[in-house]
Amino acid sequence: MNDRPRGVAALEAIAAVVRPEIRALAAYVVAPADGMVKLDANESPHGVTAEAAARLAVALARVAVNRYPDGAAETVKAALRRALALPPALGLIMGNGSDELIQLIVTLLARPGAVVMAPEPTFVMYRISALHAGARFVGVPLRPDFTLDRTAMIAAIERERPAAIFLASPNNPTGAQYSGDDVEALLRAAPGLVVIDEAYAGFAQTSLLSRVAEFPNLLLMGTLSKIGMAGLRLGYAVAAPEWIEELNKLRPPYNVNSLTQAAVGALLADPGWIGQQVAAISLERRRLAAALAQLRGVVVFPSQANFLLVRVADANRLYDALKAKRILVKNVSGAHALLANCLRITVGTSEENALLIAALAELTP
Repeated sequence: MNDRPRGVAALEAIAAVVRPEIRALAAYVVAPADGMVKLDANESPHGVTAEAAARLAVALARVAVNRYPDGAAETVKAALRRALALPPALGLIMGNGSDELIQLIVTLLARPGAVVMAPEPTFVMYRISALHAGARFVGVPLRPDFTLDRTAMIAAIERERPAAIFLASPNNPTGAQYSGDDVEALLRAAPGLVVIDEAYAGFAQTSLLSRVAEFPNLLLMGTLSKIGMAGLRLGYAVAAPEWIEELNKLRPPYNVNSLTQAAVGALLADPGWIGQQVAAISLERRRLAAALAQLRGVVVFPSQANFLLVRVADANRLYDALKAKRILVKNVSGAHALLANCLRITVGTSEENALLIAALAELTP
């Protein structure tokens, strides 16, 4: 009988078979939010309208939960094609959130020695997914004002010949929208796939969707998570059908569950409520930015998303102090050198934003 503690034996077994780069990672932790003013996850603070909720209730009641979902999610695809005015010539794939699509894309391209590239700081899942797939990640620093360093990016492309480049525009966590000229220059310079992540494009009122057909190496990602449907976990990607065909070879057969499929069909049947939410959040973003800029020691960066990035004197102290007041924001200070003493603040309701401003006024006298 082995008398060693069970934990020691488990760690030895893990060390023998688990990749060391995975063991060195920390898990992605979601902060508990019960009873908090939740301004940390870039969700919409608004629920659906009564009319949309009624359609949702009817649709969910009809779902046969004893059966597997439609593997191709054809009803959802049709609803999205209508909502996005998507030409039939373009391919479309659904994901369990954008995270799954990022994993599929990187796995598809992760030949031995493959490079995944992105300007940094940016969405952490690009780097994590590259590591999961065994690809090498190359981050190219943004300028100090969080604009894209086009010269540095093109030099890195020529040096590294990346299989994939991820560009989040507007970018998370900075909120900056990259110029169309810069993005087009990278598309033309890239030897591989360029993924434009437009998770926040609804708040910027700009999109490259109409230009996907122009570039055979362009894949555009989007999500419903930022426009009032985060709980459904639905992401989508649009590209030439040939790219979608390859990604479908990796996609799990039932990756979008039946409840999500029914809900999306119901909520997109009359999508006017989404535009109302986006307009309300965009208005609050401007009000919140102006109020934050009046606080002592707070620098507010321009944002085209549903959040604001701010720099303060001591992000760790302020994060803890806000949490003690039951207000939860995102502390990104340790994520990248350019984010030193930065907090990311989701735009909440006017009442939530007022609570935040009052707390900050007290904490930054």
